Amino acid sequence: MVIENAEKLVKQVFSGDATGHDWYHTDRVRKNALYICEKEGGNPFICELAALLHDVVDEKFNVSEDKAMEDLKTWLDGEGVAEETREEIITCIETVSFKGGNNEDPVSINGRIVQDADRLDAIGAIGVARCFMYAGAKGDPMYMPDTAPRENMTKEQYREKGSAINHFYEKLFKLQTLMKTDTGRQMAKERHEFMESFVQQFLKEWNSENKY
Repeated sequence: MVIENAEKLVKQVFSGDATGHDWYHTDRVRKNALYICEKEGGNPFICELAALLHDVVDEKFNVSEDKAMEDLKTWLDGEGVAEETREEIITCIETVSFKGGNNEDPVSINGRIVQDADRLDAIGAIGVARCFMYAGAKGDPMYMPDTAPRENMTKEQYREKGSAINHFYEKLFKLQTLMKTDTGRQMAKERHEFMESFVQQFLKEWNSENKY
């Protein structure tokens, strides 16, 4: 029942989402997490519930991340989730985000599984689509050729205005090497190669390199 209620909560919170963090994103992360969990030996209940709830407390969608986390703990208590399990779920969620490369690494196999599952949905063909969808929703341009990608950003700088193409260099191209599980790394390889090919083609067309 708690899984079904988590599904309902996420569908309600992200109803009408236009940033690429809709229910379908959450469901893909859940499926990725369960697949990796089966291969890597995590706890399927913890991985599934953490995957379902990972964006509910994200700072991008809440005025106060701390308040959102407290509300989630209250919700989990109300669903009868045991304290030890609840704390493991919360820990998984706290370490899932990239935050400009400033977030702490997951400390458990469950946290590593959920983080890899979320990052897999940020790369590949789906990742390309979500990148441009998020940029459009935030009013960011596709590309600013005179603006170089940023390095060594703070969490606050990471949230500042950028371009969709720079986001590949600032985050998405880095994710393959940051996968925490063998299964995640294997799944990331093809997706990473697709993104490299896409950006190469994008820049070729942007620069009108019509050589066939």
